[in-house]
Amino acid sequence: MAKQPSGTGQEEAGPEPTVRLGTLTEEPAGGGAAAPYEPAAGRQPLVGARRFWAGRRVPSALTAAVILAVAALFLYDVSAVRADRDAMSWRKRLADELATRHLDDVWVIVGAAVAAVLGLWLIVLALTPGERGLLPMARHGQDGVRAGLDRRAAELVLRDRAMEVAGIRWVRVTVRRRKIDARGSSHFRDLDDVRRDLTAALDDAVRQLGLARPPQVRVHVQRAEKKG
Repeated sequence: MAKQPSGTGQEEAGPEPTVRLGTLTEEPAGGGAAAPYEPAAGRQPLVGARRFWAGRRVPSALTAAVILAVAALFLYDVSAVRADRDAMSWRKRLADELATRHLDDVWVIVGAAVAAVLGLWLIVLALTPGERGLLPMARHGQDGVRAGLDRRAAELVLRDRAMEVAGIRWVRVTVRRRKIDARGSSHFRDLDDVRRDLTAALDDAVRQLGLARPPQVRVHVQRAEKKG
């Protein structure tokens, strides 16, 4: 009589059935409608930003090239004189002119005025930021990303927003660093109503641009000429 082998105490388990887990969702408090997006509570407030500084590459390159050329020419002439050669004729003439001409001479005054203007121009370039075509945008906190908006792009955005105002036939928007001039014409509606709506639309558009220093909006609306 054959004896069946005894089991090990563990039965071979078959393949476990696959269970599909549900997706965890959060129902908005107001019901089935989607809740509007709200920024994080810890988001840093908007802070101002300084203007962007221009590289001044062209004036710097021109100044450096002129100084380098003049210095190299004088160095070559001085080296030639040290090597027992004659100095260049232009340097001899320049030395004679500087030694014989008085300070009230016309050419001396003109040369001094030109040098003073060029020096003043370089000082102004060094002390002013430039980049007038780039408007700085506000950023979140001191560590926020610095961004700028091109002035032409801002003009196009404001012009498109102004054309949405009822009664506006054409409008021209000029964006400057401190103010925005909007000049347009209206072919129907009262001019005061059009001016008020246009001012409100541009103020809202400027606020949405997120500039660090929002310019002041000035609106001028006139009646469009009727074609005969």
